[in-house]
Amino acid sequence: MNILIIGGTRFLGRYITQEAQKRNHKVTLFNRGQENPDLFPEVETIVGDRYTDIQCLGDREWDCVIDTFGFVPWAIAPSIRYLKNRTRHYIFISSQSVYSDFTKINIDEHSPVATLPAEKVAELEREGYGPTYGKHYGAMKFLCEQLLEQEMPQKVLHVRPGLIVGPHDYADRFSYWVNRVSQGGDILAPGHPEQPIQIIDVRDLASWMIHMIESRQTGVYNVTGPQSPLTMGSILEECRRITNSEAVISWVNETFLLEKNIQPWTELPLWLPEKSGLGNDDPPPIGLFRINISRALQQGLSFRPLSETIYDTWQWLKSENKEIFNAGLTAEKEQQLLNEWHSYRK
Repeated sequence: MNILIIGGTRFLGRYITQEAQKRNHKVTLFNRGQENPDLFPEVETIVGDRYTDIQCLGDREWDCVIDTFGFVPWAIAPSIRYLKNRTRHYIFISSQSVYSDFTKINIDEHSPVATLPAEKVAELEREGYGPTYGKHYGAMKFLCEQLLEQEMPQKVLHVRPGLIVGPHDYADRFSYWVNRVSQGGDILAPGHPEQPIQIIDVRDLASWMIHMIESRQTGVYNVTGPQSPLTMGSILEECRRITNSEAVISWVNETFLLEKNIQPWTELPLWLPEKSGLGNDDPPPIGLFRINISRALQQGLSFRPLSETIYDTWQWLKSENKEIFNAGLTAEKEQQLLNEWHSYRK
């Protein structure tokens, strides 16, 4: 199969490229040449911006196009309209952030999605990737899905992943915990050990995607994992076992953390409070880690052991000598919070 990958060298993209190669597909990459440009010297790479340089692709045709880097409809529109008659199958990496109500559990592919009025979309387009874009990430992803369906009806596979983890993860939400547990000592963990978590190893996602391409599947799929329930406590315990750490896990009450203005998801990755924030009456997003993935499971989605994901992530962190993380508490702030917490409990 002849596959064009938009992106293809950063995290998920690199593993999709590797998986396609492993299954003997012919791969062409189209990207700006800014992320790991020498990663696949044996793969044809066409350097250009999808917004301004789509003509670089010429009149070639592909069996499938995989779009790993589409965020707003006005940016992807030129490439979609150029490619729609040059491929029979299009795979778009969307997001579970498209859903509008995470106060509900068991969200499936038919659940309500976030929307924006046309005038707001026009305002955001004028801003480009302005400061308010992040607040509308999910709605923008869904607008991309809508554009694709309008331009390429019945040709598109929309993949809505949850939190993607594993080696080469630049977001560090999972990597932070692997690294922190491996360091040992007293570790601040948010909430309680039974908090449900959903994650998917980047390699499992890439493998499933290539399988779906080979079988010409279209439609919308939630893709996260694992199949059996996973909790924050089990992740940290497995990190401790795999890294042979003597860490002591201190579970810190959510109310205490919220009073200290600790930011969920960023300062304490994987933490989504199960109660409303102080002064905030909005219901908590308890459904974000309780997404329904039955449809993807029926199409062969499978998962490697958590231990393998942790071990490989740990080995990657060591090989990179990674010291700066894009998520998580600083050592100083964690120690200060732990001291205050232990004093508070006395």
